[in-house]
Parts: sequence; C-alpha cells; structure tokens
Amino acid sequence: MAKKVGVLLSGCGVFDGAEIHESVLTLLFLDKAGAEAICMAPDTEFEVVNHLTQTSGGKRNVLTESARIARGNIRNLKDVKASEMDALILPGGFGAAKNLSDFAVKGPEATVQPDVKRILEEMLSAGKPVGAICIAPATVAKALADKKPEVTIGTDAGTAAAIEKTGAKHKSCSVDMIHIDQKNKIVSTPAYMLGPGIKDVAVGIEKLVNQVLSMI
Repeated sequence: MAKKVGVLLSGCGVFDGAEIHESVLTLLFLDKAGAEAICMAPDTEFEVVNHLTQTSGGKRNVLTESARIARGNIRNLKDVKASEMDALILPGGFGAAKNLSDFAVKGPEATVQPDVKRILEEMLSAGKPVGAICIAPATVAKALADKKPEVTIGTDAGTAAAIEKTGAKHKSCSVDMIHIDQKNKIVSTPAYMLGPGIKDVAVGIEKLVNQVLSMI
C-alpha cells in the first residue's frame, strides 16, 4: 500500500500563493519515493499579485489557483480528514502566510484559517508527521502554538523572533538541512527563505519528504 501524503497548497505563485518550485519538488520527491500525494487547498478568496510587476489587484480563489499545480486533481480542504492520510506537507510561498494564515501581515498575532488549524491539530493528535517548507513553518507554529513546536525558516532574525513570540522555538538552519521536532513529528526546511536557486532548495525538500515518510 502506497503511503498517502497530503500536500496543502495556498494558491499558485510565490508572491500570493504556493511557491511553484517548492510544490512541484514536493510532488516529485513523493512520487519518486512511491507515495501518493493528496493535494488540497481552502476554498477562499485572496488578493492577486501580478508576478511580472509585483503589483496587486483583484481577487481569485485559492482552491481554483492551487488546482493549476495539482493538474486539477485537488480537494477542498474542508472535506479532508487526517484519517485519510499518513502525513501532511505544506509547501511555502507567501500564500502559506497570507492565505493559510495572516502571519505575513500580523506576525505572532496572526489567526490561522480554521480548516488549516483543524487539519494540523488532527494530524498531531493522531501522531502523524507534518512537513513545512519555507515560510509555512510560521503558520504551523501559530496553529500549534500550545504544543510548543520546533521549526526552522532558515536564518531570518525578524521572522524567527515573530515565530518565537507565538510560543514556538526557532532553530537556525541552512538551505540544505532540515530540522526535526521529534516530539511533535514536525519537519521543516528553509527552501526559498534562503535559496538562492531551485537546485539548492531541492536538497532540503528531498530530505524533508524522505524524513516525513520515514516517520509514518
């Protein structure tokens, strides 16, 4: 039986959604390891950013945009339960801190989208591993603050300080490394929080995927 791993997307594009390289690398390494990916996203609206000019304007739907990365094979997060999967991975991109929570705007005072919080709490309660990439660990840290999770977003002091204000612990990490919170079964890697390129982020993401799978 193939291991089933949820991939929680937040749109499509680094400035307003899921980081496409990080998402595709996650899907690639899951497939290479023989795991089945279950893509999901919340059915909510978000403010669009033009990726050419980096100006914003207009609204789109997170689930509809995420379906681009999933090639249409995606589910509404509200219909997904932890019992359906063995692990969950959250790629980064600004959407992970804008659409899955509002950490990008409010930092430690952020609120997490209700179904994102629910699925993360369900996974931890069931003792199932969670992987978080790039800025996604900030949303995971806020959602699970009462569990005092350990995460990394790399070495950015401001973001690390905001994460620690939620009650989580931040660990500095290089792009090719992962941090493992053994107690909570949370694995994180900096990816494009450090970069600089796709080959660099791929190293940490592959380690994260393999570590998450090994914890199932």
